[in-house]
Amino acid sequence: MWLKPEEVLLKNALKLWVTQKSNCYFILQRRRGHGEGGGRLTGRLVGALDAVLDSNARVAPFRILLQVPGSQAYSPIACGATLEEINQHWDWLEQNLLHTLSVFDNKDDIASFVKGKVKALIAEETSSRLAEQEEEPEKFREALVKFETRFNFPEAEKLITYYSCCCWKGRVPRQGWLYLSINHLCFYSFFLGKELKLVIPWVDVQRLERTSNVFLTDTIRITTQNKERDFSMFLNLDEVFKIMEQLADVTLRRLLDNEGFDLDPGLQEPSQITKRDLEARAQNEFFRAFFRLPRREKLHAVLDCSLWTPFSRCHTAGQMFTSDSYICFASKEAGCCKVILPLREVVSIEKMEDTSLLPNPIIVSIRSKMAFQFIELRDRDSLVEGLLARLKLVHADHPVHYDTTLDEELTSPVFHSTSLCSGSHRFGGLEMVSSQNSEEREKETSPRMHPEAFRQSGSQSPDSGLSREQIKVSLWKDHFVEYGRTVCMFRTEKIRKLVAMGIPESLRGRLWLLFSDAVTDLAAHPGYYGNLVEESMGKCCLVTEEIERDLHRSLPEHPAFQNETGIAALRRVLTAYAHRNPKIGYCQSMNILTSVLLLYAKEEEAFWLLVAVCERMLPDYFNHRVIGAQVDQSVFEELIKEQLPELAEHMHDLSALASISLSWFLTLFLSIMPLESAVNVVDCFFYDGIKAIFQLGLAVLEATAEGLCSSKDDSQAFMVLSRFLDHVKNEDSPGPPIGSHHAFFSDDQEPCPVTDIADLIRDSYEKFGDQSVAQIEHMRCRHRIRVLQGHEDTTKQNVLRVVIPEVSVLPEDLEELYDLFKREHMMSCYWEQPRPMAPRHDPSRPYAEQYRIDAQQFARLFQLVSPWTCGAHTEILAERTFRLLDENMDHLIEFKAFVSCLDIMYNGEMNEKIKLLYRLHIPPALTENDRDSQSPLKNPLLSTSRPLVFGKSNGDTIDYQKQLKQMIKDLAKEKDKTEKELPKMSQREFIQFCKTLYSMFHEDPEENDLYQAIATVTTLLLQIGEVGQRGSSSGSGSQEGGEELQASAPSPSSEQDLVFAETDTGQSPQASQAFPEEAQGDWTVSLEHILASLLTEQSLVNFFEKPLDIKSKLENAKLNQYSLKTCEMSRQSQPELKLSSP
Repeated sequence: MWLKPEEVLLKNALKLWVTQKSNCYFILQRRRGHGEGGGRLTGRLVGALDAVLDSNARVAPFRILLQVPGSQAYSPIACGATLEEINQHWDWLEQNLLHTLSVFDNKDDIASFVKGKVKALIAEETSSRLAEQEEEPEKFREALVKFETRFNFPEAEKLITYYSCCCWKGRVPRQGWLYLSINHLCFYSFFLGKELKLVIPWVDVQRLERTSNVFLTDTIRITTQNKERDFSMFLNLDEVFKIMEQLADVTLRRLLDNEGFDLDPGLQEPSQITKRDLEARAQNEFFRAFFRLPRREKLHAVLDCSLWTPFSRCHTAGQMFTSDSYICFASKEAGCCKVILPLREVVSIEKMEDTSLLPNPIIVSIRSKMAFQFIELRDRDSLVEGLLARLKLVHADHPVHYDTTLDEELTSPVFHSTSLCSGSHRFGGLEMVSSQNSEEREKETSPRMHPEAFRQSGSQSPDSGLSREQIKVSLWKDHFVEYGRTVCMFRTEKIRKLVAMGIPESLRGRLWLLFSDAVTDLAAHPGYYGNLVEESMGKCCLVTEEIERDLHRSLPEHPAFQNETGIAALRRVLTAYAHRNPKIGYCQSMNILTSVLLLYAKEEEAFWLLVAVCERMLPDYFNHRVIGAQVDQSVFEELIKEQLPELAEHMHDLSALASISLSWFLTLFLSIMPLESAVNVVDCFFYDGIKAIFQLGLAVLEATAEGLCSSKDDSQAFMVLSRFLDHVKNEDSPGPPIGSHHAFFSDDQEPCPVTDIADLIRDSYEKFGDQSVAQIEHMRCRHRIRVLQGHEDTTKQNVLRVVIPEVSVLPEDLEELYDLFKREHMMSCYWEQPRPMAPRHDPSRPYAEQYRIDAQQFARLFQLVSPWTCGAHTEILAERTFRLLDENMDHLIEFKAFVSCLDIMYNGEMNEKIKLLYRLHIPPALTENDRDSQSPLKNPLLSTSRPLVFGKSNGDTIDYQKQLKQMIKDLAKEKDKTEKELPKMSQREFIQFCKTLYSMFHEDPEENDLYQAIATVTTLLLQIGEVGQRGSSSGSGSQEGGEELQASAPSPSSEQDLVFAETDTGQSPQASQAFPEEAQGDWTVSLEHILASLLTEQSLVNFFEKPLDIKSKLENAKLNQYSLKTCEMSRQSQPELKLSSP
C-alpha cells in the first residue's frame, strides 16, 4: 500500500533493512529476518522482535523509499506484506515516475512532485474503497464540492468520477486531479505556486487514444481542434481510459448523432448517468452485439455457470446472460459453445434438486422438446423468479399461434417440433431429443421466390455438382440431430466450419432466419407484414420514387427480376420497410440485399431478414449519413495497419481503399462478386455478423497485395481489386453462374486467375479470424468519435465556404466565431431542458441550418462579441437585433445571419452601420411590446425650440438645412432603385434610436464631444420631423396651408421648406399599422435625413468609421462564454429559491 511520505534519517540507524533494488530515486528494501533461511544473528534478533510485537505495531516486511540525490533524508512511500505486492508498486514507479523526474532541475521540486503524487494515490485508493462500500461516499461529496468551486459549472453539470493524475505541459508534468463529468473533462492543478485549469468539452474531442512518449510508457492523449493534451500516472489507466471512451461516445452520440439519439433512450437522460451506469451500458452494448439482439433488449444479469452440452457429454463453463426476452449462454473458451434462447420458445423454467454433482441446477425447456441444464448458479431462487415473471410477460404480449400456414412452415424439422405439448418433455440424462429424425422435410405449400423457380433451362448441374450439394445437406442433417435444429441450437466451431463451406441451397433461407433470429420476429408478429403492405402501397413520396428508380437495377442479370412478379415482390418488401422505419426509409444498396433475400426466403421472411440486417446486424448503416458504415471503414483501416503492415506502408492513404471497400460492407459483397459466390459470404455474415466481412475484406487485400503494391494510382488499385473479385467463383454451386455485370474489362488484358470462394473464406477464418466481438466493438467506439467529428468538420467547412465570400471578416476570425456559435448552442443542450424553439442538432438538415440559436443564446453571444455595447441597454438592443434577423419568424437564426450582422458592425461603411441601427428601431425589430419602448424620453437636449441655424465662434453662421438638402439629393441619386425603400421612423421610434446612440457613446474616450454632436443632430432631426408633420396635416391641395407652413417654418428659405415638405410628407402604411395610436400625427424622419444629419458632425463620423478589432473580442469571448452562461443560470435559479423558501 502507498504511505504518506515522512522523512527519516538512515545514517546511524540499525541495519534492520536489506536493499533488494535501487535506482537514482527509489530503493526497495526487505526487512531482515523475513524470508531468510539462514541463521544470522542480526536477522534472528530482528525476526524475534517483530514476532513479539503487537500486530498493530508490526512493520511490513517490504518497503520503498524515496531518495533525492545529495540528500541524507529518505521518505517511505510504499510498503507491502509480500514481494508480489511491493513489486507492483515498484513497477508502477518505474513505468510512470522514474523517467519523468529527470526533467526537474531542483531536487526540492523532485521531492514535492513525488510526495504530491503519492498523496493523491492514497486519496484515490481511499475513495475507491469507500465507493465500493457505500453508494455516495463522503470523499465523493468532497470532490464534488471542489469540482463545483473550481470550475463554477451549473448544478446540472453532473460529476461522474475523478482521478489523480499528471497533465503534461511540454516536458513538465503538472500533478493534479482529473474530473470527468457528463459534458466535460476538467483538470485542476496547484503545483509549485502555479494554478492550472483545463476544461475540454467532450463534444470537442476529436481523438482519444493511448500512446507513449519519451518519459512514459503509457499515457492518454486527448486531441481537440487546436491542441493535444497528455495525461498519465493513473493508478488504473485501463479503467480511466474505458470511462473516458464511454463518456465521449455517449456525449457525442447524444449531441451530434440525431439518429442514434432517437433510437437510444439511455442517451436522452444525461443527468441520470453514473459511473455504474456507464459500466452497465458498455456491458449491455457488448451483450447485444455479441448475440446480435435488438436494440431494445436490456441486460438484467450476467452469471457464471456451466451448461450441459450433450455433444461433448460434459458441463461447459461459461456465463448466462438474461435480458427482457432472451436467455443466452457463452462459453468461457471462445468459440466452444453459444446458445440463444428466446423466451418465446421457452415453455418452462424449473429448479432441480441441489446435489454435490449438480449444484444449484435449473432446467429450461423449449418448444422443440429440448432442455438446457444450467448448474452452479448463484442466487438461483431470485434468478428463476425473475425469469418466470419475464416469461409470463413475453407470452402475454406475444401469444403463440398454432393454426396458421406460417406454423406449418415453421414446424418443419429445420425449425422446431410439431409437438408443442410441454407436458410430454422427458429429460432423462438431459440428452437432446428431437420430435423428428432426419427424414426429408415436407414440401412447401406457400409460394416462395426460390432460385429453383427461376433457374434457367440449362441449369441442371452435373451429377458431381448435385452430389456435393447432397453431401452438404447430409452433413447439416447430421448436425441438426446432434446440436439442435431450431434457433436454440448449440452454436459451436463445427457449425462455423459448415457455414464456411457454404450452406446448401435448400436450407439457406431457413438457416438465415435462424442465425439472425428473424424467425422469432416472424413468429411474434403474425399479420404485421401484410398490414404494412396494405398501408404503404399506393402512397407516393420521395422514398417510393427512389425505390421505383432502383427496382430494375437490382440483380438485373437474374431471371427472377426480369419479370413483374419478382419486381413486385421487391417493391412490396422495400416499401413496407420504409413505412415501418421512416427514419431509415430507403437507402441505396438495400435493393440489392433484399433481392437476394427474396431468392432464398418467402416474401414475409425476406422482410424480417431485412429488419434484422438493418436494425441489429448493421446498426446505423442504412440512414441519412451511413454513420455505421463509415465507422466500420475506419475500423477496417486500423485492421489493415495491424494485419497487413506492408500494404499499409505502401498505400500511404488508406482512405482510398476505404472508399473502394465501402460497397463491400453496404452490400455484403453482393454488388462486386458473382452472385453464386457472394451468397456464401452472406452465409458467413448471418452466422458471424460483421466480423465475417472484416476478415474476408482482409483476405481479399492479402490476395491482391502484390498487385496493389505495384499499382501507380487509385484507379489502378480499383481495377486490381475489381478483377480479382469478379473472378471469385463457387465450384460447389448447383446451378450455372449468373452473368455478372462486373466484368467490364477488355479482352486484351491478361486472364485473371480464378479463386474459389470456399478457399477465400477458409483463408479469412484461418488468418484473420482472431478478432473478437469485444475488440471490434471497442474499435467501433473509438472510431465513432473520429467519424462524427469528421462530419462536424465537413459541416463547418461547408458553412464557412458559403459565408466567407459574403463578409469581410478574416477566415480565421470567422472560424472562431463559428466555434463560439456552436458552443453557445451546445451549452443549452448541456444544462437546459430542450425548448421547442431551440431543437436539437439535426444533421439531416442543410449544412447552414444544422446549428441555430434562439433569442437567449443570441443575446449572450451579442454581449460577448458585438462592438455595440450599450451597458444595460445592450440586452434590449440584442433582442431587437434578433427580431430583425429572424426573417422567417421561427424564433431561430443561423450562423450566416449572425455573421452578416456582425460584419456590418465591424467592417461596414458608415451608411451601412446607420442603416442597420435605423432598421433596429423600426418594425419588426422594434415592437409595441418592446421592454424599453413605452418609457418617454424627457431630455432638454431634444427640445424642438432650438433654432436650425447655429453660430460659430467667429460670428459666421452655417445654414444646416441647405447642406442637408444637397446631401439628401445626392443620396437619392446614389440609392439603388431595386432596393426596397425603408419605412419612415415615427417619433417614438426615433426616441429609442437616440437612446441607443447615447448608450453607445458611454465610456468612449470622446464621450463629451459625441454627446454634444448627437444633441445637435437630434435637435435638427426633431425640427425636420415637425416640419413634415405640419406639412402632412395641412393637406397637399390647400394653398393657404402651404402659406401657413412657410410662415411657421423657423427657416428663412421657402425653397428648402418645400424640399422637406416633399421629402417628409406622409407616413408608410407599415409604420401606421404597427403603431395605430400615432396615425393622427405624422411626425416622421427617413433614413436619408438621419444619415445626412449625422454626416454634418465629424466626431460622429469618426466614431462610426474608426477601425474595430474583433480579435480581442473573440479572445475575451472564449474566456468568458462559460461564466456568462453560468451567471445567467444562477440569476434564473434565484427567484425559484425565493419562492420555495418559507
